[in-house]
Amino acid sequence: MSRIATVFGNLLQKKRKALIPFITAGDPEPAMMVPLMHELVKAGADIIELGVPFSDPMADGPTIQRSSERALKHGVGLKDVLTMVEEFRKTDTYTPVVLMGYANPIESMGYEKFAARAKKCGIDGVLVVDYPPEESRDWVRNLDCQQIDAIFLLSPTTPQRRVERVAELARGYIYYVSLKGVTGALSLDLPDVANKLVQLRACISIPIGVGFGIRDGATAKAVAGLADAVVIGSRIIEEIENSTRENLLTNVYSLVKNLRTAIDEASPEHSLSIV
Repeated sequence: MSRIATVFGNLLQKKRKALIPFITAGDPEPAMMVPLMHELVKAGADIIELGVPFSDPMADGPTIQRSSERALKHGVGLKDVLTMVEEFRKTDTYTPVVLMGYANPIESMGYEKFAARAKKCGIDGVLVVDYPPEESRDWVRNLDCQQIDAIFLLSPTTPQRRVERVAELARGYIYYVSLKGVTGALSLDLPDVANKLVQLRACISIPIGVGFGIRDGATAKAVAGLADAVVIGSRIIEEIENSTRENLLTNVYSLVKNLRTAIDEASPEHSLSIV
């Protein structure tokens, strides 16, 4: 069983929901990356989504774009990100790590080489924003060969045919984008999210995490009552951006710990969807 499946299985037994924080690898500087990942785990993160810095993002709002720019100024690329995860794995062999990014760096390395290197470094899942499911069979096959989960996005505007295609290909969990727009947007419509999740579960059996527009404990708690996981990125990146090197770890720990507490206070309206 994969680390991701193990985490969701353990959460099911405890009747808890997953907290999945997103940070950009190399932000604010490469030397802080592994300590920051460990701090997220200490604060209650169940899975870490690690963004691969990219110069031309499509789905990222200004906050995460700035984090990529800071990382790129330090020269952080895909190979560096893999090395960071390898370092993290020296002392944490339990917490799943999911890479999130865009196709260009992976295309440059090649599917097979990337998948083999990712496996060796301890990557558990990969979400590539600009790999359409209709063209992803070879991509998923290469990840399957290395027992790495292919994570896919769904959104409020995803047509049913594509939902069914993603249901066929996706492993680990689904990332449901809760609103139209980019990361960091503020217009989360909880009733709409609830209705959409009901529709998605009609054909999706793996857990569904919800992200975009979650900025505080109250919203995280509300989403945790609907979804299997809560994904939070821009708010954490803002905390990183506004912290000094001296108080960075403390500030991020405090934020994520508060989010963890709020999520654990949620009253789930359904059971986790576990394959």
